[in-house]
Amino acid sequence: MADDNGKTEPPAAMSIDVEDWFQVENLRSGVPRGSWDSRELRVERNTERMLELLRKNDVKATCFILGWVAERCPGLVKRIHAEGHEIASHGYGHDLIYSLAHGQFREDVRRGKRLLEDLCGGAISGYRAPSFSITDWAIDILREEGFTYDSSSFPTVAHDRYGKLTGMKAGVPIVELRPGFHEVCVSCWDVAGKGLPWGGGGYFRLIPYALFRMGVRSILKSGTPYVFYIHPWEIDAGQPRVSGLRRSHAFRHYVNLGRCEARWEALLRDVRWTTVRGLLAEWRPR
Repeated sequence: MADDNGKTEPPAAMSIDVEDWFQVENLRSGVPRGSWDSRELRVERNTERMLELLRKNDVKATCFILGWVAERCPGLVKRIHAEGHEIASHGYGHDLIYSLAHGQFREDVRRGKRLLEDLCGGAISGYRAPSFSITDWAIDILREEGFTYDSSSFPTVAHDRYGKLTGMKAGVPIVELRPGFHEVCVSCWDVAGKGLPWGGGGYFRLIPYALFRMGVRSILKSGTPYVFYIHPWEIDAGQPRVSGLRRSHAFRHYVNLGRCEARWEALLRDVRWTTVRGLLAEWRPR
């Protein structure tokens, strides 16, 4: 896609973190891990709706799929793959990386990767950490387990859960961390030297769409690739409400759920999208 001056814009990657509503970190205090199997499973219907919108708008996405979900919804993984979307890993159990010992993390990513590879019949090359909780030590384990890229770094202003990678900063979206292993950052909008979170999630639901789109256009016009993320539960205004949450956590999770689907479809139309793997293939030679 060309900009107003006829120049070819850099690519933009659409990504979906395929997890269910009750697995979100903001709800952890009200949804014990042991209760997951008794919760209403809504991820399949929500992801199917997203696939319908992707198909309608001729967009291919990268789906970072949680192994726990893949184990219970194998047909969903196969349908995502059959429609030409990139299958990537979100780990197995949605634990924050820095809460795990190194061996526990290795087992989590290995289990999730094997499940996805068995279902789609091919190698999985990409990973995204739950809640972007990436750490420096996790990169070597990901590389040893056969991944060739990570897309977990979110180099924005302070956040209470995001992890950090040494040397990452807003405005540098793709970095070769190890030979043949790349980090693909979720996008920030550089305003006065500050990386404002502009890659999706609650920020996308909170900020008026016209303003959000303006930020995306600004990032692309600067010559920087753009990376967006969303979850299936974000288009599900009818999901169960969890009580007893911290006010800030409830706000982050529930804000503007009813408006998200229409906003996301507008974004699908307004930007030229590819997968994360496609972004790497197109941008890396530059």
